[in-house]
Amino acid sequence: MKRVVVTGIGMINALGLDKDSSFKAICGGKTGVGKVTSFDASRLPVQIAAEVKGFDPLSVVEDGKEVKKMDRFIQLGLKAAAEAMEDAKFDSFDGDEFGVSSASGIGGLPNIEKNAIVCSTKGPRRISPFFIPSALVNMLGGMVSIAHGLRGPNLSSVTACAASTHAICEGAKSIMIGEAKKMLVVGAESAICELGIGGFAAMKALSERNDDPSTASRPFDKGRNGFVMGEGAAALVLEEYEEAKQRGAKIYAEIIGFGESGDAFHITSPTLEGPLRAMKKAYEMAGSPKIDYINAHGTSTAINDRNETNALKELFGKDNVPAVSSTKGQTGHCLGAAGATEAVISIMAMENGIIPPTINQIEKDEECDLDYVPNVARKADLKVVMSNSFGFGGTNGSVIFRRI
Repeated sequence: MKRVVVTGIGMINALGLDKDSSFKAICGGKTGVGKVTSFDASRLPVQIAAEVKGFDPLSVVEDGKEVKKMDRFIQLGLKAAAEAMEDAKFDSFDGDEFGVSSASGIGGLPNIEKNAIVCSTKGPRRISPFFIPSALVNMLGGMVSIAHGLRGPNLSSVTACAASTHAICEGAKSIMIGEAKKMLVVGAESAICELGIGGFAAMKALSERNDDPSTASRPFDKGRNGFVMGEGAAALVLEEYEEAKQRGAKIYAEIIGFGESGDAFHITSPTLEGPLRAMKKAYEMAGSPKIDYINAHGTSTAINDRNETNALKELFGKDNVPAVSSTKGQTGHCLGAAGATEAVISIMAMENGIIPPTINQIEKDEECDLDYVPNVARKADLKVVMSNSFGFGGTNGSVIFRRI
């Protein structure tokens, strides 16, 4: 099979509107979590989130009328995709051989909420004609392909919090089997609205530390009591290795392994075995290399963090687990965009020789006893990194990158 490399990356989240400012803040241990400002959250039991602030959709969509046709998750995705494409520095490319692999967990939830209210208060004849196109998850890939003239495979992954990790896997597969020579992977999510927070809060999945937002997301800490919703997008340009080398592209990393699995257990409660199978598949595909850093799924929920810890011990051996960190304390949990975001963070960690910290490590949990790089970033020579994502419905993904 053909080798697949990453030649362009982009990212936008609560810590920055581009990859460099975001990564600097993440490594600096800053958090984007705060009180919700985009709407009145006073009726909700959870009033905190990691919101993207200062983003102007007109920076990526010139026509104001077009902006109104797309949900915010698409706007954020277009921003990350544009940065990744610019970063890849193409002089030209064959659009027929360049595809898109997009992902979102929920898609246009704010638009669904808005139009449901319109329907119930003003009647169905007042529903926006742009409602359906703006809410569809695969419209992210559609809009991105239109923006950049990408006429190759146009795929979409909708697997909850594993969605954009799966989108990376699907993009890599497309190149490996010759379906395309290049793929633009983009994951985006913007579900911070009354319906979104209210729904997750009803499941008791969210932290209710409204009085202390900055320490609400605390992966692997004994006091963790739920995740904090985030929003954002990230994108990666994937290319066939020989093509990238021939055009003199900067190569950030090679995708050397990926794994996918299903729990077949419960709609929301995770298992240990499912994530372990995904990681094991990725590790074996990569040739069982020495892993230098793992960006964990690490959601700040009681069961996930304990299970992921034990799965890592099972895979590597209790005393041989590499350094692990979760960056969700900084970015919040970006749901369907989390996998792509954390893949970009992992690649940038490798490039810059630094491991981002797991912040808000306040009280050690005896069941979470690995090296989580607590609170302060650590310099390290990183040659191979792993990124994990696990989602509701028992869907799991793991991807391994190597520096070349």
